[in-house]
Amino acid sequence: MPRRDDDPPLHFDAHVFVCCNRRAEGHARGSCAAKGAERLRDYMKARAKELGLPRIRVNAAGCLDRCESGPCVVIYPEGVWYRVGSTADADAVLERHVAAGGRVPDLMLPDGGPDT
Repeated sequence: MPRRDDDPPLHFDAHVFVCCNRRAEGHARGSCAAKGAERLRDYMKARAKELGLPRIRVNAAGCLDRCESGPCVVIYPEGVWYRVGSTADADAVLERHVAAGGRVPDLMLPDGGPDT
């Protein structure tokens, strides 16, 4: 849904949501937390500050319904989904997408829907 002219100003320019869902061990779909998402979220929060990215918020998210592809990250307002499995992946997303406004095609998840 596009922003309207009468909407209040954005508090943050971008939200980076990192799935930190934890399912029971052995669950068929797995979970992002079991794949290291909490450590990557903490890294991304600290790295965003190191990079001096203003008005960016890195948040833990509950289940984003794509744990089998995870650790998953979705960035709004664009709604672009990534698989971020390492600190190098996190750096690429922060530097190329968040800071520079580009994309990281090799980390992007297809279509953003929960059934992919």
